[in-house]
Amino acid sequence: MHNNFFCNNPYINLYNRPSSNSKIGSQILYGEKFKILKKGRRFSKIKTKYDNYIGYIKHFNHLSKFVGTHKVSVLKSRIFKFPKNLKKFKSKKFLTFSSKIQVLKKKNGFVMFGKNRWLYAKDIKLINQKDKNIVKILKLFLNCKYRWGGKAYDGIDCSALIQIFYKFNNKFFPRDTVDQIKYKKGTITKKKFKFGDIIYWKGHVALCINSKKLIHAYGPKKKVIIMPINETIKIVEKTANLKVKKICRI
Repeated sequence: MHNNFFCNNPYINLYNRPSSNSKIGSQILYGEKFKILKKGRRFSKIKTKYDNYIGYIKHFNHLSKFVGTHKVSVLKSRIFKFPKNLKKFKSKKFLTFSSKIQVLKKKNGFVMFGKNRWLYAKDIKLINQKDKNIVKILKLFLNCKYRWGGKAYDGIDCSALIQIFYKFNNKFFPRDTVDQIKYKKGTITKKKFKFGDIIYWKGHVALCINSKKLIHAYGPKKKVIIMPINETIKIVEKTANLKVKKICRI
């Protein structure tokens, strides 16, 4: 039995239990590889290749053969049914940042990645191309909705916002903050913050974009937002009773 598959939807929710009423733990993006551990009537238990995340997905028409050649390098890229920028050819679906595609054809400034599926060629980069500008990448998601378990343009959580930088650069990084804290070396206290510092609390994470400000997907504000570092530390301690647990470097 062929057991390795690739996501054939813009993204698929990954549930903690085999039920749509269960919490969403994460998402798998288009072109992302996964393994089916157990197939049920309506849900399959899977394990993702990139970050070894285990959860349940609804049954979809997955790809069994896929060779990623490019990846989406903008926040969201609209899917077209035909390579012309006309209203009748626009779909209501988008591929989100870091989705992987296999380019099958090029025409009129578009690339085809499936039957009646086209993207703007300017929205993608070669699969192995890297972008080390973490602030630029995270700022793509600025003002995006906060969503627990989300990894996409229409909703993302704090740990996914950090992970997506590493994922885009084809480098492993854990999905959840509890595992990110264990994975990264760091310190508990710091008098002066600087660009590239990752601040961890229990269940939360933020990135310092300079010595005074940070960016994070912040639940209480319901969006990805830039805030003063010291003020954020005080707010989190006051409202959530959480102190900084670890400070790491990107």
